[in-house]
Amino acid sequence: MSHSFLQEALIYLAAAILFVPVAKRLGMGSVLGYLLAGITIGPFVLGFVGGEGNGVIHFAEFGVVMMLFLIGLELEPAQFWRMRRLILGSGALQLGLTTLLFTGAFMVGGFHWHAALAIGLALSMSSTAIVLQTFREKGLDQTQSGRCAFAVLLFQDMAVIPILAALPLLALDSLQATGEPGTFLAQQPGWIQTLALLGAVALVILGGRFLVVPFLRFIARIHLRELFTASALFIVLAVAYLMELVGLSPALGTFLAGIVLANSEYRHELESDIEPFKGILLGLFFISVGASINVGLILHRPLLMLLLVGVIIGIKCLALLVTGKLTRLTLDQNLLFSLGLSQVGEFAFVLFSFMSQLQILSSEWTDALMGLTALSMTATPLLLLFNDRLILSRFWPRFGVPEKAEKDADEIDFHHPVIIAGFGPFGSTLGRFLRANGVEATILDNDSDRVDLLRRMGFKAFYGDATRIDILQAAGADKAKFLIAAIGSPPINHNVVETAQKHFPHLTFLVRAENPIDAFDFLESGIRDIYRETLDTSVRLGVDVLVRLGHRRYSALRAGQNFIRYDEEAMHKLAPHRHDRSAFISNVREQIQIQEELLANDRAANPSLNDHAWDNQRGVGAPDPK
Repeated sequence: MSHSFLQEALIYLAAAILFVPVAKRLGMGSVLGYLLAGITIGPFVLGFVGGEGNGVIHFAEFGVVMMLFLIGLELEPAQFWRMRRLILGSGALQLGLTTLLFTGAFMVGGFHWHAALAIGLALSMSSTAIVLQTFREKGLDQTQSGRCAFAVLLFQDMAVIPILAALPLLALDSLQATGEPGTFLAQQPGWIQTLALLGAVALVILGGRFLVVPFLRFIARIHLRELFTASALFIVLAVAYLMELVGLSPALGTFLAGIVLANSEYRHELESDIEPFKGILLGLFFISVGASINVGLILHRPLLMLLLVGVIIGIKCLALLVTGKLTRLTLDQNLLFSLGLSQVGEFAFVLFSFMSQLQILSSEWTDALMGLTALSMTATPLLLLFNDRLILSRFWPRFGVPEKAEKDADEIDFHHPVIIAGFGPFGSTLGRFLRANGVEATILDNDSDRVDLLRRMGFKAFYGDATRIDILQAAGADKAKFLIAAIGSPPINHNVVETAQKHFPHLTFLVRAENPIDAFDFLESGIRDIYRETLDTSVRLGVDVLVRLGHRRYSALRAGQNFIRYDEEAMHKLAPHRHDRSAFISNVREQIQIQEELLANDRAANPSLNDHAWDNQRGVGAPDPK
């Protein structure tokens, strides 16, 4: 059955719309929903897309190319430097130990050490896209396991370049070509291919610095946002195409392009412009992965394929558990870290394809390993669900960890009128302020290490997921008066509020909003007490600037309070227009003008004549009132 591009695109989007909400509703996460959608519409089940599987390849390639560009764009050298010990320590340990175990296993299975080492390097990769998205959805990106997972993934991403450079050297014994024509580079000895790859990497980096950034600077001066976005996409696809022309990985090229642009002054603008595409591109990639799974092969030898997937995940879990133990993760965090990274990552598709091109692997083994990679990705959300619902909730006391017992006792004995969900920097400041004024609060946080630290500091904290009804019930939500949603992840914060609104509607909700868009989402859900985390701090800084410029502190403080009041009123007026871009911009301009006029009228009233009665401290250069 042949389909046009528009037909296949429509099928992809329809599958995502159908499967992802169901998966989310069942608590399986969006990643598994995309994978199931791909399996269902793929050539091996319903056959809606792909025909013989060829049509899927183009979608998958585009998804991989754009996904790796986005990953590269998010890498910051400054962040790498801050986490260098964790990255180099845990990352190198995981990669080395996993590669060693897989190399030994495949050598025992009869592979030459060159091929076994190449396979081990590929299988040691984990999925940056799956892990980061899953951890963010669960609000675990700032936990101990989340930080360690990010460090390992970052090391793996950076290691792809030297691995790709080393693969031609591992093909020295297999360069007796089959006579099939290929690129000029593919016909050269391995050391020439390695030098060519390193040269291409250097060329992309230098070209990005001396050609791409000046080009974007020129485009930016035209002040057309859509042209800037189109230019960024052009650069990505051009780099991918050029890398493909010389026989190298286009995905590697776009990854490098992302890293180069991450170091430019246009990084945040690019992230803002491409952000609307990010989710759908990741979804496209996962659907393509699901569609590429050869269900016929699995059904033909189901026990063998499942056994191999289990062995791969088991070996990776073993290496990750050792890594987590040496990194001093607690047992619950180590389980989350190990199961979360137990899949084989998207870079493995790139590496296996390159190995096939170098004739390190036969086409049969390449297809089999790619299928096992896709299956391992599919298994990851299920493993995390198993960890959350069975191991931690039902069998956790058998591990002898005291947090659960303490938590049960606290849930029974301590019910306060205020519940704080999330005790990071924002929540902890609020909690300390309330307690200093005689108001106790029940604290919920899903980072066990933070909970342990809070208990040592004297806070009565609970380890638990505030999106779960039973946890809220145990914390006394049915008797409490206020629920403060202060979790750092906006999606998790919204889930907490949505769950509590359904089951505890009597609560008064006070919520932390990360930005105006986050605040608009809460307004649409009926929440009115919204606290934007940067608003008061920004205004307080402005007040200090006014004082240093000569304004009386009382006048400056009153101007700051008036500005906050006017801005809160403007937020409620702008919310209905947030989905209409032109109307939203027009209303923003109008509200800014109204705020400036109101503040100007406040200044014209000249209240500072009597302000010295409250605070006679004047800024430098302030006139002396008479």
